Amino acid sequence: MADLLRIGVIGTGVMGSDHAHNLARGVRGAVLTAVADAAQDRAEALAQSLGAARVFTDGSDMIRSGAVDAVIIAVPDPLHAPLVEACLEADLPVLCEKPLAPTAGEAARLVRLHDAAPRPLLTVGFMRRFDPGYRALRARLEAGADGALLMTHSVHRNVEAYPGQDSSATVTNSAVHEIDVLPWLAGHEIVSVQWACGRPSSLIAERHDPQLLLLWDSAGVLHTVELQVHAQYGYDVRCELVCERGTIELPAVPSLVEADELVVNTQLRRQAAYPADWRPRFAAAYRAELAAWVEATLAGRIPAGAATARDALRTTVVAETLVRSMTADGARVEVPGLDDVLKEG
Repeated sequence: MADLLRIGVIGTGVMGSDHAHNLARGVRGAVLTAVADAAQDRAEALAQSLGAARVFTDGSDMIRSGAVDAVIIAVPDPLHAPLVEACLEADLPVLCEKPLAPTAGEAARLVRLHDAAPRPLLTVGFMRRFDPGYRALRARLEAGADGALLMTHSVHRNVEAYPGQDSSATVTNSAVHEIDVLPWLAGHEIVSVQWACGRPSSLIAERHDPQLLLLWDSAGVLHTVELQVHAQYGYDVRCELVCERGTIELPAVPSLVEADELVVNTQLRRQAAYPADWRPRFAAAYRAELAAWVEATLAGRIPAGAATARDALRTTVVAETLVRSMTADGARVEVPGLDDVLKEG
């Protein structure tokens, strides 16, 4: 691999544009070389504004062009699998936004293809693993000063839900971040799950909101996750680790530090702003993830601690098991083993 990585970004929507802008601002060892999108005008406008040399209307054409050394995939979920497969066939390192594929069957096929590749190529963009707050949680837990981990409590709230999705999308599209990061924090896989709900919000009709997920891992730790995708007031992510001798939690509204905003106490009130979506909250995580991916790719490996193809498959399997619990009136359901899932394909 050369000492300068020519990167192509497929998808110029919100996530693809953010990745392209981060590359253009300067990532050591990388240059934004090409962008691809079926919306040609949007792709050309982005390329022109950021100095990318090539524009493609088809991501597969970019992958086969020889113009890039590595690829970022940031297109809608159903398009992930064919583009990842094309990257593996072309021996191109790829950072694919979550999920790896919409279904466990598709993800398992990609895992088998990646296992057969001559070198590690695939990283999946579960960026919370690179968030300073989550990394601090993990470091404190691993230090052991607070004793064994007993439970975790997470909250994940969005301002408004994407239109046209049902209750299962809350799990498969939003909860997957917690489903990935909690085993990463705790060090143990999720082995059984249960879905629950209470009174639904009257502000959204197409899905049940909020939802409560119960996840048990192989060490017996119970993880609770509350999701509200139409919360209105702001984007709000929280995580608390309950240990034998104390609790550890993310700081409140950590994005305020980067946004140069203040928590103001005045006139008997405490006030703070919330971000409107995930981008300001996890801006540092996305930059760190991208830098780590470039550095690792130049060294011929995938980033240490990043989500692998198997990690992404496991997350999809757990999410699908939670949807099974949802359709079974909240029954507790065992999560299939990864080896069994891979054999089924």
